[in-house]
Amino acid sequence: MEKNRYFNLDKKNLILIGVAFLIIVFGFLLMIGAPTEVEFNPDIFSTRRIVIGPMISFFGFLFMVFAILYKPKKADKE
Repeated sequence: MEKNRYFNLDKKNLILIGVAFLIIVFGFLLMIGAPTEVEFNPDIFSTRRIVIGPMISFFGFLFMVFAILYKPKKADKE
């Protein structure tokens, strides 16, 4: 009986994809700025918004590629 006849991603792959998605969302949340104000807000140039947030999102995208391409060992499948 072939369980994954039409779907090539295992449960472990789907869990890793979910984790990668959460990492990407967390990076985007770090980049979110304050609501638009009339006067200039220098906080938009903070390190968190222009360095840390994009780096976390980038690593999330890299981890997403790994999660899709990851092939579990035969011992993990049983």
